[in-house]
Amino acid sequence: MSTRAVLALLTVLTFGLAEARFSAQATTGKADVIVVVGAPGEEEFGSNFVKWSDQWVKAGGKAAANVTVIGTGPTNGPTDLELLKQALAARSQEETSELWLVLLGHGTFDGKTAKFNLRGPDFTADDLAGWLKPIKRPMALIDCSSASSPFLPKLSARGRVIITATRSGFEQNYARFGQYISEAIADPEADLDKDGQTSLLEAFLTASRRLADFYKGETRLMTEHPLIDDNGDGLGTQADWFKGTRASKMAQGGKEVDGMRAQQFVLVRSVQELKLAPEVRARRDELELSVGKLRDQKAKLGEDEYYKQLEPMLVELAKISTQKQ
Repeated sequence: MSTRAVLALLTVLTFGLAEARFSAQATTGKADVIVVVGAPGEEEFGSNFVKWSDQWVKAGGKAAANVTVIGTGPTNGPTDLELLKQALAARSQEETSELWLVLLGHGTFDGKTAKFNLRGPDFTADDLAGWLKPIKRPMALIDCSSASSPFLPKLSARGRVIITATRSGFEQNYARFGQYISEAIADPEADLDKDGQTSLLEAFLTASRRLADFYKGETRLMTEHPLIDDNGDGLGTQADWFKGTRASKMAQGGKEVDGMRAQQFVLVRSVQELKLAPEVRARRDELELSVGKLRDQKAKLGEDEYYKQLEPMLVELAKISTQKQ
């Protein structure tokens, strides 16, 4: 068998790179999960937000993460805005473990400024961007509010996964996306590549599909279209761009497509994944991203150069893969 054929077989059988399945939580410390429950508006909405937050608390417990919930406690102390700023500041020194920030509530957009509605003072996309600026650690921001799309370009950056419930600030109706992604984040049924764990990308894709099924079943026009951004370009991609866990379309101008980094964010990791030492997992994730980027450049490089660059990465990945057995 030729070298090229061997490498192709390794790619498909050993790593399943078409369905990237690795966790980026390569840390010695615990992940932090901050869940913000916004102003309820109507009572029914408020109770739903609390139910969704409970799903994140349960998932965080399974992951042995540090979970903080803001927006459900008493209102006679610091405001929810102050509590959020304090929580983010307290976690700004950590540089390796993941930070998950989940916003469950209502949002508004006046054509210029997007806000997330809290009990008491609200905050804007610019406010949050400023609070996150000192934070260098890997981060996932899941904004499940209506009119959340304008938060995406403001917060997009390398090392971050940004998810919004809408593709436009003018999608201002009550957003149900929060329910579906809160249910999917630790749901084995959302494990699309069957590797024993559910990544953030898989949760996004599953939630988006279930959301679309809801609107179709109710014969309603969809008033929310979730987006995901993990390549730092601030544009975002809808779930219908994906086939399995890979984007089936090319980004405009040949840019890096979204999805690879989000597939590496896993809150509740599998037993097999936990066997890897943090530094080994970090190297594995780096190689995984490099292979994905190289794959997208195959047409430009030509097959000979492509396989020449691919070989050493696959060999190293094979060595890492045996450590999980």
